Amino acid sequence: MSRISHLTQTFREHFAASPQLVTRAPGRVNLIGEHTDYNDGFVLPMAIDRDVLVAARPRADRTVSMLSLNFGAKDGFDLDNIQRAGELVTWGDYVRGVAKVLQEEGFALQGAELAIEGNVPTGSGLSSSAAIEMAALTAFRALNRLEIDPVYAARLGQRAENTFVGVQCGIMDQFISSLGQADHAVLIDCRSLEHRPVPLPKGLCIIIAHTGVHRGLSSSEYNTRRGQCEAGARQLGVQALRDVSIELFEAQQDKLSPEIAARCKHVVYENARTLQSVEALEKGDLATLGRLMIESHTSLRDLYEVSCPELDAMVAIARQAPGCWGARLTGAGFGGCVVAAAQDTAVPALVEAIERDYPARTGKTPQVYVCHASEGAGLVAKTSYPSFAGILAALPPCTS
Repeated sequence: MSRISHLTQTFREHFAASPQLVTRAPGRVNLIGEHTDYNDGFVLPMAIDRDVLVAARPRADRTVSMLSLNFGAKDGFDLDNIQRAGELVTWGDYVRGVAKVLQEEGFALQGAELAIEGNVPTGSGLSSSAAIEMAALTAFRALNRLEIDPVYAARLGQRAENTFVGVQCGIMDQFISSLGQADHAVLIDCRSLEHRPVPLPKGLCIIIAHTGVHRGLSSSEYNTRRGQCEAGARQLGVQALRDVSIELFEAQQDKLSPEIAARCKHVVYENARTLQSVEALEKGDLATLGRLMIESHTSLRDLYEVSCPELDAMVAIARQAPGCWGARLTGAGFGGCVVAAAQDTAVPALVEAIERDYPARTGKTPQVYVCHASEGAGLVAKTSYPSFAGILAALPPCTS
């Protein structure tokens, strides 16, 4: 049984009715450009072929009733009184946050029944939270016939995470989940939100390996790093670290404390590496891409201090495998995943090396995913429901 069939069947069993529609939104992996997004910098993510699905139908009242297949849990809230579920962030809070910001923007929502299922690993740095936000937002958008373009949708998803969930993330995660393109990474200018697809060369394969170390952004030092960057920008007299060239940083870094200087140096050089990586991809120069990825990991480990022994071990194992051009931690750090760029013919040997050597070094079992670049958030057509074609025809466009 497919995931969609299982989701819709479970929906019918729980809500005693069929869903009107199913939406999806992908997770993401960031090829390079880490901790640059909230500094108005450049990032180069791709949407992956792992996603969150939401089956939905409207209700006549103001209640949103939710079911999570992954957690085997029920949740719900009143659209007229949206509050966090508790002190700790739960899966339902991401949906609450989206509903709250939509209403704050003046969009009229009606109650809904939602069943949610995802195969983006949680706590992995692959943006399962953004996938939930964008899949839920797409469902609210479709059920309520809301005119929201994909860039605006990404901004709303980020705002939900910043103001409701409490994680001061940049725009990247929601943006690529909303605007991903198949077979492409996307270069995003996180200040202007200008973006362009970057084709992935034939023969390049992206491998993601989960260390087995989970971290929660709300309780990590993510917000601390953001504050340090903002302090560095103030001391350098600029709006954001995006405005600091390598030459300016080298000339003025003595104004900063050693810790702030280290954080700023990572961001300044990482922006440059990101733009150089785009050039390398466009030229098919995968050796240069790999070198830049390795430099990125070293910087994240030594300057930004967001790596951990497991991430370092995973990167080392991947780099030693024949046919692997480069590897680095991806996501906020403190655990989660490594992304590796490898020749497609070398993938089986690389996966075997990780699965063999990583447990021996760390005592942990890795999860390895061979990923492909996917489309961004949108509706999933289920023609087995007689009314679905009409629903789709009546909706504004919901894909990028």
